[in-house]
Amino acid sequence: VNPADAAAAGVMGGRGILSSRTGEREVEVELSEDMARGVVSLPHGWGHARHGAALARGNPGVNVNLLTDDQAFDPLTGNSALNGVPVRLRACSPV
Repeated sequence: VNPADAAAAGVMGGRGILSSRTGEREVEVELSEDMARGVVSLPHGWGHARHGAALARGNPGVNVNLLTDDQAFDPLTGNSALNGVPVRLRACSPV
């Protein structure tokens, strides 16, 4: 995340909440001046523990599919839109 975006969201590294129309997940936030303003990069982790998902449990991380919009499609191909998903970053609530 660009440091200016993180500061505006009240997140200065560590953990944050990334949310979209379809859900939200707690994520590790890394700051980089190399990231363009208004852009986040979320590496795809498996991040689930469904029955029979031993491989996923052994490879943690946020499952980015849980933030993608099931109603968004690329108009040219009809494929699911997996990039350019509108998201919001905010600080985790204090515990």
